[in-house]
Amino acid sequence: MATGSSDPSNPTRAAGGEYLRFLVWAVGLAVVLAGIGYVPTRSLAGERGVAAMLAGCAVGLFASLLGGVPVYLARAGAAGNPGGAAGTGSSGGRVETAALGGMAVRFAVALGLGLAAVLTGWFARGPLLVWAAVSYVVLLVIDTRYALGRL
Repeated sequence: MATGSSDPSNPTRAAGGEYLRFLVWAVGLAVVLAGIGYVPTRSLAGERGVAAMLAGCAVGLFASLLGGVPVYLARAGAAGNPGGAAGTGSSGGRVETAALGGMAVRFAVALGLGLAAVLTGWFARGPLLVWAAVSYVVLLVIDTRYALGRL
């Protein structure tokens, strides 16, 4: 069970608080990741590489934030309907299914944005793809913890 800003008297608000906490963690981790990668990327790829690193981190971050939306919607819906769908007797399966849907959304957004960024030619291809992949994998930890309700 999640702790912190969860409000048992208002489950929809609690789901919103959990998503807000997820957003803060994801943005914070992306900023830390970009800070850690700045010096090595600049020394290996120059200023153009730094811009590509920031774009790659933004791709991973945006994919992560959108990937959390199905879980939020499932939690908010389950809060409004604690009995679950007709005949199921529980709302537990809804969140697990939403977590799988969130992974699909996350992958599709990362693939689409990464491909679009590469095809524009505005960024150095190597650093962009490396940092999109690194941020995708690192932010997966936050996404998983959010989906499990342990963030």
